[in-house]
Amino acid sequence: MKKMLSLAAMFAALSYASPAFAALNFGGDASVRMRDWGGTGSPTVDNVAWQYRIRLNGAADLGDGYFFKTMVTNEDTKGGGWQTVGYGNTEVYNLQVSQFYFGYASDCSHYSIGRLPLNSFNNPVFDLTLYPNQPFDIPVATVNIDRVYGANYGGKIGGGDLNATIVVLDNKVAADTQYSGDGLMNDGYALLASYKFNIGNVTLDPQVLTALTKTDVWDQSLNTIHYGFRPVTIGTNVVIPAGGIKFTASGFYTRGSGTTPNNPGIYGTASGLKVDYFGDLFRIKGEYGPFMAWYDYNQTTDKSAVIDHVYTNQFVWAQYKINVHESAKGTINIQPTLRYLTTKDHNDTTLTDTIGGRLRSELWATVTF
Repeated sequence: MKKMLSLAAMFAALSYASPAFAALNFGGDASVRMRDWGGTGSPTVDNVAWQYRIRLNGAADLGDGYFFKTMVTNEDTKGGGWQTVGYGNTEVYNLQVSQFYFGYASDCSHYSIGRLPLNSFNNPVFDLTLYPNQPFDIPVATVNIDRVYGANYGGKIGGGDLNATIVVLDNKVAADTQYSGDGLMNDGYALLASYKFNIGNVTLDPQVLTALTKTDVWDQSLNTIHYGFRPVTIGTNVVIPAGGIKFTASGFYTRGSGTTPNNPGIYGTASGLKVDYFGDLFRIKGEYGPFMAWYDYNQTTDKSAVIDHVYTNQFVWAQYKINVHESAKGTINIQPTLRYLTTKDHNDTTLTDTIGGRLRSELWATVTF
């Protein structure tokens, strides 16, 4: 708590700096929520968790289009920054610099570098790429804290917006050995390219996310890692306004194949295991005033093991935002939220967490300032 107050005081002091310094704006949000972990599967869970989160944002206008932005939050990779009230002294209060990036923006082009926000909550391409066998319950926002280290460049071309982002997915460190996979490019690099354009009042955003060097992808269902290959994901988001409703349809396909390099120091194995999977994800989302809901369907076939695994996953997110107070200085709102997830492996009936479905009901209270 002392660290949080000290940081807030620092931001406040900087915001009153003389005009010779960059104009710094300070804001953020704080939330508390009650989560019911109950489910319909086996084993069932009967527990109510009380959680909280605070995010502090800073933005500096450096003039002539140059800027700096940052976000500080609790870096709890098990809950996307949400802290659960625990037994005894089990809560962690450390605040970390989760995002920071600087760059340039004009009417025609923009670029930035640093720990960039992903907006994965609204773009499932990241979840399908990094969690291909169970890309639901927003794992990139929850586990990866919805940010990545990289550089972005974009500009207006032919009536649309072209964007390219190069990111670092992992950092491998190894000396040269007799095994394959050594060298300067041990690190996992990826490229996200997109081109957003309009046809009438419909917005299309085709994208491709591909690994440029060998990287690792987490297999959430098998609780293991696929090592050292180059996955690629392609698809698009389509936004269709209809009256007062905003519909968003998303469709993506991912493919991962190759052989784990024979380097136990880097990739955890010297056996050259194969990686071979493909999957898709379809999402339909509707937004109407304070109400938002989406439905996801995913099927992924993983042929990496001796026995093929075919996963079928479905996920529903629904929320309703109730405004309690709104002014130029900030807002207070209450948000009931439901999450429902089902997971099925057609060749494995031993999955425990989501057999028959997992329901999480939540009640959020948030202040923005």
